[in-house]
Amino acid sequence: PGCNTECSRFTLACLLTVHPCLSVSPPVCPPACPFPRPFPRLSASPFACLQDLNKRLSLPADIRIPDGYLEKLQLTSPSFDQPLSRRSRRASLSEIGFGKLETYIKLDKLGEGTYATVFKGRSKLTDNLVALKEIRLEHEEGAPCTAIREVSLLKDLKHANIVTLHDIIHTDKSLTLVFEYLDKDLKQYMDDCGNILSMQNVKIFLFQILRGLAYCHRRKVLHRDLKPQNLLINDRGELKLADFGLARAKSVPTKTYSNEVVTLWYRPPDVLLGSSEYSTQIDMWGVGCIFYEMAAGRPLFPGSTVEDELHLIFRLLGTPTEDTWPGVSSMDEFKSYKFPKYKTQPLINHAPRLDTDGVDLLLSFLKYESKKRMSADEAMRQPYFRSLGLRALALPENISLFTLKEVQLQRDPGYRSSNFPESGEWSPPRVSVSATM
Repeated sequence: PGCNTECSRFTLACLLTVHPCLSVSPPVCPPACPFPRPFPRLSASPFACLQDLNKRLSLPADIRIPDGYLEKLQLTSPSFDQPLSRRSRRASLSEIGFGKLETYIKLDKLGEGTYATVFKGRSKLTDNLVALKEIRLEHEEGAPCTAIREVSLLKDLKHANIVTLHDIIHTDKSLTLVFEYLDKDLKQYMDDCGNILSMQNVKIFLFQILRGLAYCHRRKVLHRDLKPQNLLINDRGELKLADFGLARAKSVPTKTYSNEVVTLWYRPPDVLLGSSEYSTQIDMWGVGCIFYEMAAGRPLFPGSTVEDELHLIFRLLGTPTEDTWPGVSSMDEFKSYKFPKYKTQPLINHAPRLDTDGVDLLLSFLKYESKKRMSADEAMRQPYFRSLGLRALALPENISLFTLKEVQLQRDPGYRSSNFPESGEWSPPRVSVSATM
């Protein structure tokens, strides 16, 4: 539509270059179209073909195609109305350079753990920075289950608030996951501003956490390891969920899971007491703890052991009873600890920077009975987020919250220097590698 010349039917090779019909709006071709014939006339719009290409190969828009590859692909690629086999797709990606270590340049080492090392890198295909998570493979044991789980889930999770897995490189000695690069994690962001965040920024970060979680939960995926170190932030303020090594898809027939999940400070009381039957609500307790930490500048329940963690929770929220948590008195773990009868404390006394709507939202996450915790989708519609506007709720899944003019980060009052220095230089970023450690 809108094309003035007899453009050829788009082949895969054509769409891997910048076609002139796609560079203007509305689409109008130049007098001479440089793409060859003969092919049937295009039945769908160029934009529909671009969507088809993205589904086929998931290529970034700024990819650099190797010399000579386009000519070869023109001769071998099936037309768009024919399905692309898995073998053909894999061969095409491999010829472009995906799945190969030589496609990426290692720069700085960012972190190391028992099984994996994370490097800052650069892609030769796009010239963009990437994070290279190199997982060492033991000859007898193979890849850690956390790495396999992370790969299988992230391949299907495509959202503006979830870190993107660009590539997977498998050799005899290592499995390297290539992620988009983000400057910092939330823990470092809070450290850099002296743990005094702008309350507007707290709201923006929390909304993005909920956006990413709501997407996961709609797909029955539980993160199970929410903490500031697993929330990455770029210099624009875009926040993305990362480290899905402990995540898993909740299947209907399986109701029991491991209770050795979620870092202690962000672990809900039902899991602390040994519950292995849980759903998406396991993540919502962690959201509440992170919300408080951003607003108050300190962790909510920094326990050193399971028992210590439960004491801290009960001192603030009150020791649970059958009225506040039906069934708690029959839990063996609860009975064995013999907790004192703590009274509930007003939460506003501990987080004075939160307004009434903020306190109400925080309390909705910190419910003893897991099924009563507010869902991520419902939380985004609460009065606390009214200032972000209704358009924030209607954004497509792959569109950043910062495309809205009314959403802008403010300077954090605790920053010892500018949040975004004019030089563009940030302190060395922290990349969480705990999920595959």
